[in-house]
Amino acid sequence: MGKRALLNVDYTYDFVAENGNLTCGEPGQAIEDKIVSITKEFDEAGDYVVFAIDAHEKGDRLHPESALFPPHNIIGTSGRDLYGKLADVYEEINGHDNVYYYDKTRYSAFAGTDLEIKLRERGINEVHIIGVCTDICVLHTAIDAYNKGFKIVIHKDAVASFNRAGHEWALGHFTNTLGATVV
Repeated sequence: MGKRALLNVDYTYDFVAENGNLTCGEPGQAIEDKIVSITKEFDEAGDYVVFAIDAHEKGDRLHPESALFPPHNIIGTSGRDLYGKLADVYEEINGHDNVYYYDKTRYSAFAGTDLEIKLRERGINEVHIIGVCTDICVLHTAIDAYNKGFKIVIHKDAVASFNRAGHEWALGHFTNTLGATVV
């Protein structure tokens, strides 16, 4: 069995809190305990724990998302803060050699980042993905992981979206099209 990594995608205030700028609301809040327990489990096992967090510049009209969604996860705002108990867990594990927090500017945690290099240099061949939104950033991260040859595991009790139909569709797509294991 190869080494594994946990990709914690966009579990921030703007995406989860009741008054977040692009919140999935209750579905996102309902997975908080699962997100926290999986994150702790991976850290305690010494697995690579990644926080891939959306980052946008205020007033950036050139970013393709600016035409699709309201401003969200703006650098320097509390909207980018990790949501709820995950923020506390991050404070506890920040500084561990196996923890990596970085900014991403596109849906996929791989797009324009050094994530693949970090995974390859550690001999990781299996990525576990949790976070929001199931049918946007989680999906695009999984697609890139598939195209790069990683084994994919999606924790269905630790992903959520503001779009119920999109969430359900993505869960099927992970299995039927990407060959992912959904647990």
